[in-house]
This record gives sequence, structure tokens and C-alpha cells, in this order.
Amino acid sequence: ADLPYYTWEEIQSRIVQIQKEHQICIHKKELSELDVSHRILRFKNYMVAMVNKNLLPLQHRLPLLGDTIFYTRGLKYNFQLIFFWGPGCLFQNEWSLKPEYKRAGARLELADRLSQRILWIGLANLVLCPLVLVWQILYAFFSYTEVLRREPGSLGARCWSLYGRCYLRHFNELDHQLQARLSRAYKPASKYMNCFLSPLLAVAAKHLGFLAGSILAVLIALTVYDEDVLAVEHVLSAVTLLGVVVTVCRSFIPDQHLVFCPEQLLRVILAHIHYMPDHWQRSAHRSETRGEFAQLFQYKAVFILEELLSPLLTPLVLIFRLRPKSLEIIDFFRNFTVEVVGVGDTCSFAQMDVRQHGNPAWMSAGKTEASVYQQAEDGKTELSLMHFAITNPRWQPPRECSAFLTHLRERVQKDSGGTTPKNPPGLGHPLHCSGLSDSEPHSLMANMFHAMSPATMPPHTDVLCSPHVSAVSEVASALRSLSPQQSYHMTQNQSGLEFRNSSFGSSLWEGPMTSGPLSEYASMEMSLHALYMHE
Repeated sequence: ADLPYYTWEEIQSRIVQIQKEHQICIHKKELSELDVSHRILRFKNYMVAMVNKNLLPLQHRLPLLGDTIFYTRGLKYNFQLIFFWGPGCLFQNEWSLKPEYKRAGARLELADRLSQRILWIGLANLVLCPLVLVWQILYAFFSYTEVLRREPGSLGARCWSLYGRCYLRHFNELDHQLQARLSRAYKPASKYMNCFLSPLLAVAAKHLGFLAGSILAVLIALTVYDEDVLAVEHVLSAVTLLGVVVTVCRSFIPDQHLVFCPEQLLRVILAHIHYMPDHWQRSAHRSETRGEFAQLFQYKAVFILEELLSPLLTPLVLIFRLRPKSLEIIDFFRNFTVEVVGVGDTCSFAQMDVRQHGNPAWMSAGKTEASVYQQAEDGKTELSLMHFAITNPRWQPPRECSAFLTHLRERVQKDSGGTTPKNPPGLGHPLHCSGLSDSEPHSLMANMFHAMSPATMPPHTDVLCSPHVSAVSEVASALRSLSPQQSYHMTQNQSGLEFRNSSFGSSLWEGPMTSGPLSEYASMEMSLHALYMHE
């Protein structure tokens, strides 16, 4: 009965402890937090790596529409069927890749076999297309009809796309951790997208909404005067339809108090999603940036439409786009699969080894031996390593990973220049407060963003203190004010979890701390590291 109320950290700690006492995994004496994550996320780590290396055919150039991304639940299901658990897939069981796929000698034969399998699955999708299409239509109808009746404007709301969830996911990031991170970014992401509402569309929506609202008001007034009006043919349908029109029009009318500050909003979004293409920097006001972000954060109506079109388009993607990549896929699984004792075959990117998969552009210069083919894109290795180290403070990283984390901390101390983040009057340093509340991490974050706002930036003419350098210094100062969580050791006591710093000698976080504030501070520290590394 108590199990639903335990935190994941408590459960994971008990699993690691039980391994030492009862050796539930017979192949090794001790299990680490990384071993547990590898077992849970084995196949998801492969999918994240393939999306990161742009191996899957998700991006398409279409007439009139330009560059678009098509990734639906049906297409995702087919990918998993082909690679992981369908008949004739690449894995012989849930933890082991088939031996022939680990040898380079038969790569051409295996690629032909995979190509034929993709073709047959694509043809099966084509044959079953009418049935699946009818099922999708019925499923959408029964799922969203009641929602539309209750909240007509829900189709104008946005959601994180399936591609966005895969692109933004760290290696070894559990589902609830990803969901919490994207939920924190939802409000600023919605505000950012609302900054780009078309003035022409807003004027049209105002007039159409006024017209529909006027007719609706007359019908409601007549109904109040004489309820027999509802018995007139199509009056009830007209009232419902006019209500939907008014609600939809309202979603296209911007808030009159909305302030246009896309750069700061995009920075807040980055603090939570952690990944962003380099060309978005200082380009948040451009429609191209907004269009690319819309592929990660799409309208709910677009999501439903893509799911309805999925039975028609999935066979074409499999047959004409995925099949030509068969040899690349075979090479990927052979080159990026490693066997871990007690875990089985895992994606080598999920080891977060900076030496094997680091990118010199992401503070791994001199610490990585990876070729361009072996490097993870967008700093995925470095940011994933930082995220896992922060969310698992008891984890002991390998030597190369420890060297990178130490180098990062040294860079933070150097760039901070001995300064401290600005706090408003009356607010003490959050880590020195006696009563830790959930709002304090957000307060420190807000203070840091205020310090990095354009109004507080130095003039562009000052070369030695450019806005870029100032932003790095502000983030580094905020980071320096925190004790790095990855250097803490956790012990259990009666009052909660106790963390003690062993590397910096700081006592800021010594003593008991409940998992709630701990997770908030871990989230804030990761947000600051993401901002710092992007800068």
C-alpha cells in the first residue's frame, strides 16, 4: 500500500542495497544506478541515439510545406517492431543483440535481410491501412469528442510532439523525469509561441468572434425568454457550433498585456528543455526559429491530424525512406553496442563516455577521442552525463567522466570571477535559509534571469564585457553559489535524506533534506548547467 508514495530515489537505493545483501543479479557483486537505468531504458536509449544521429527518416521536404517532421505513434511502433521485439528483429531477447549483428563480415547480407523485412512490414501496413485508418478515426472521435464539448479551445492548445520528446530526452532519463522537465517548460513555451500571433489573424478572429458571439447571445436570450426555442430544428446545434467558434477565435486573440520578449522566454525554455540548435541563439524573434520550435511544441490539432494520416503515410516512410538506410542501421547497431556485465547489450552512447562520444564543441576538447561519426550531436553526451550525475548523487562516474565533471566545475569557478548572483533586497541566499521551500529554487532562477535581462546587460560597445560574456558570468556565478550535488554522499536517517559534500568542503547542504526540495534544487542546478554550457 505504501509503494505508490515512495520516491524513485528511495526505490533505486533499496535495489542497490538489496544487491549487496542477496545478489539478485548473479553476474556482478554490486549494481550501480547506471545499471538500473540501462535495464529500464535499454531500447529507449537506442531510439534517442538514432534520433540524435539523424538516422531515422523523420525529416521530410514537402512541396509548399517545406521542411517538416513526421513522427507518430504508429511509426514509432513500427520502428520498435523492426528493431527490438518483432519477429526477425535485431535482438534475440530483451537484453542481447543477435551475435551476427556484432560482426562486420556479413554486414551487406544483414542489410539486405533488414531491407526485405522493412519491405514486408511496409506492405503489411499498406494492406491493413483501411482497417487501421477506420480504427484511428473511431479512436480520435471517442477520445476527443467529449473533450471538445467540455473545452472547445483544447485543439488550439499545444503539446510536446513525439519527436520533441525524443530529441529533448537525455540518455538514461526516466519517463517521469522527462515529463517533469517538459511540464516545467510548458508555460514559457506557450508564452513564446503566443508572441508570434499574426495581427491580421487576430483582427479576423476578433470580427468573427464578435459576429458568432452576437448570434449566440441572441439565441441564449430567446431561450431564456421562451424555452420552446430549443425545440426549433437545429437551434441546439447552432448554439453548440457558435460556442466552439467563439472559443477557437478567442485562442487567436493575443493578451493585450502580453510583452514581446522572445529572447528571454527562449532562455527560460532552454533552462528546462536543455537542448536547442545553435542558430536559435540571439534569433528568438525570427519566424524561422518559431517554426522550428513548433516542430517540437505543436498544436494538439496538428498532433491529432498527424495520427489520422499515420496509417496512410507510415507504409510510404518505411518502404521509400527507411529501406535505403538499412546498411547504416546495421552499422549503427554494430558500432554502438557494448556488452555490460550484469546488464547485457546496451547502446554505447548511454554509457555517457566523454572520451568515446564527446563533442569538442561542448567543453570536451582534449578529453575526447571520438571521430565525427562517433560524436553525439547537440552536446547530448555532456548534458546527459551532467543530468545523470546531478539526479543520482551517489553514482560514482568512471575516470573519464569524473575528469570532465571536474573540468566543468573548474571552468564554472573561473568564469564566475568570484561574483555572486544578485538577490533582491530582503532575500537571503537560498542555500543558507533554514526552512527550504519549493519556491526558493525558482526565486534564485528568476533572480538570475533578471540579471541576464537586456535592461541589465552592458552596452554593446564594451567589447570586454559583451552581453555574451556577461551571461556566462551570471550563470557561472549562480552555479558557484550552489554546492555541486554530484559530489554528495547520501545516507538514510529518521528525518529524511542526508547529503554531505566530500569534495568542496562546504556545509551548505549538510543535514537532513526531504526529496521534494532536493529534486527542485537538482532541477535548478541542471537548468543552470544547461544555460552555462550553451553560452
